[in-house]
Amino acid sequence: MGKKVAVVLCVAAVAVAVAATGAAIVVRRQMKRSGKWAKAMAILKEFENKCGTPIAKLRQVADAMTVEMHAGLASEGGSKLKMIISYVDNLPTGDEQGLFYALDLGGTNFRVLRVQLGGKEKGVASQEFEEVSIPPHLMIGSSEALFDFIAAALAKFVATEGEGSHRYPGRQRELGFTFSFPVRQTSVSSGTLIKWTKGFSIEDAVGEDVVGQLTKAMEKIDLDMRVTALVNDTIGTLAGGRYYNPDVIAAVILGTGTNAAYVERAQAIPKWHGPLPKSGEMVINMEWGNFRSSHLPLTEHDQALDTESLNPGEQIFEKIISGMYLGEIVRRVLLKMAEEASFFGDNVPPHLRVPFILRYPILP
Repeated sequence: MGKKVAVVLCVAAVAVAVAATGAAIVVRRQMKRSGKWAKAMAILKEFENKCGTPIAKLRQVADAMTVEMHAGLASEGGSKLKMIISYVDNLPTGDEQGLFYALDLGGTNFRVLRVQLGGKEKGVASQEFEEVSIPPHLMIGSSEALFDFIAAALAKFVATEGEGSHRYPGRQRELGFTFSFPVRQTSVSSGTLIKWTKGFSIEDAVGEDVVGQLTKAMEKIDLDMRVTALVNDTIGTLAGGRYYNPDVIAAVILGTGTNAAYVERAQAIPKWHGPLPKSGEMVINMEWGNFRSSHLPLTEHDQALDTESLNPGEQIFEKIISGMYLGEIVRRVLLKMAEEASFFGDNVPPHLRVPFILRYPILP
């Protein structure tokens, strides 16, 4: 009986596939006869051409970014690139030992992690993590509500700490806080939020110390933990790369948003006014998502998306290459093809008019 059912299901699936293929062929033939197919392909070709990045254009973009990098290192507010001094002047060596926690907040989800480091010989002895989705209303609500939600999830994860976890007796748990939004760093473990990106818009958090906000939320629920480092995901990625390879000097994030960080010579940072670090180096958080240049290949769809966004005129580079926006750009192209070339038949699919209904999968 089971085999018969399986055969029937296979036959049904094949039939559906054949029917769908047949319907697609019929629609395509009808479009070709009416000339709409050519119109649809013309729209697609125009979009492809405007997105073109020949070597010459890439060099122009690179040169423009270099100019902005130097300007950003010279003074605060002197560039579209923040070129934020991270206060991280030493990166991991692989000798680190102990139990550490991490919180990674940088998009519509956040992660809590627990890792046991065993030095050169054992490396990463064990690691566990949990991913939590942030309810949409908390992305535009209050700072207190967001950090209370995060602290509660963190406490729940800490409660699963087993006997195999080797924490030094009497020592407070240490948390590395990866906060992937523009922050003006005031020390290695504190920083004020400059602005939100990636769909967040919580006004009362701007200008506030994000570590202070998280600490307050943890104290409310008696969570015995302190933030020992505040970095963004790009600096965290750079640190992770250096942990395994001492030659790593830069890191790039391409996910919900985009950013880059790299190791700069401290003497090459005119806006640094403190004593030079002993290492002679400083990690710079570029915040390159806000880069903008006349050389970037902006299409009508990119411009419309920016105009209708929560932060028009900002994060232009991020809006044309990151996962938060790629699905929406595809939707806008398909909608134009549907309206002007009847690409999906005589009627435009209603869902195609819903902004951000197409999501771009972010691979781990």
